[in-house]
Amino acid sequence: MSEEVINKVQEAIACSRKWAETGWPVTFGSRNVEVLSLKQAQLRPKNFVFRQEAVNYWNQAKLTGNDAADSGQRALDALNKGNFKAADNALYFCQFIEKPFAEYSKIWSPLYEALHEKLTGC
Repeated sequence: MSEEVINKVQEAIACSRKWAETGWPVTFGSRNVEVLSLKQAQLRPKNFVFRQEAVNYWNQAKLTGNDAADSGQRALDALNKGNFKAADNALYFCQFIEKPFAEYSKIWSPLYEALHEKLTGC
């Protein structure tokens, strides 16, 4: 498989593992307080009513990002072995895992769509 495809998968894995660090705009509570990352959520004062909700959200983003990255690593391993069907399946699973955060993360679904035809020929 081309270096370009392998590089794109590697970049997606690295990015996915950092979802909770790099974050995206998310608001909490009736005042729509923006909390952009796990670190910001953890730094909110204990009396911030939606602190725990924000921490839980970003912890879930971290776990989900790592799960997607793990599947991405399986795709990368399959690509390196020339097993394109297994790579396609792993990338499909990445975009499935990403769905709850896809509006913000926008990594795996576009990558899967871009590579699916190359990997499967259809």
